[in-house]
Amino acid sequence: MSKKKSAWIAVLVVLVILIIDQAVKIWVKTNMYLGESIEVASWFKIHFVENNGMAFGMEVGSKLFLTLFRIVAIGFIGYYISQLVTKNYAVGYIVFVSMIWAGAMGNIIDCVFYGEIFSASYPGHVATFVPIGEGYSSWMHGKVVDMLYFPLINGTFPDWFPVSGGEEFTFFSPVFNIADSAITVGIFVLLLFYRKTLLTSLESNKTV
Repeated sequence: MSKKKSAWIAVLVVLVILIIDQAVKIWVKTNMYLGESIEVASWFKIHFVENNGMAFGMEVGSKLFLTLFRIVAIGFIGYYISQLVTKNYAVGYIVFVSMIWAGAMGNIIDCVFYGEIFSASYPGHVATFVPIGEGYSSWMHGKVVDMLYFPLINGTFPDWFPVSGGEEFTFFSPVFNIADSAITVGIFVLLLFYRKTLLTSLESNKTV
């Protein structure tokens, strides 16, 4: 495939993921209060939460550090994609790297802008758009909106189970978003099907 077509496919993948990710986040933010759930099926809920940290609600380090780290990361990944297109790598490989870039970018948008353009979400209160500067936080300190929740199995640990005996549990309890999904799928496919290509491309870029 030509370099021009590969570049357009990468751009299309990024735009589609970003548009869907942000459309869903904005709808949730402006139509649901924090902690609200909509049951789609017994194993799938739209459950609105916000987090300050990494994918799947994990929190590591300060908010500003995480935002700056994400910005640096997407800069490197963006450059990496441009090199893949220039060197005419397989379009499938470019697509999955682009998914990772789009996912990282989707969460960056929340961190950089949401604190400035939305009022705060909290239980019983649905957020609204506000004039820039009147939001719930400052630039670079926005919270990431998560909503996809798959409580596949709910049960109780048997009494004999160490430490958690008798306690209720939910299998797969993280709440995440479409951007997180794009990152996870992209990384999983690269490691499963493109491991050699990944290693080769990284070695090639080291020598540039």
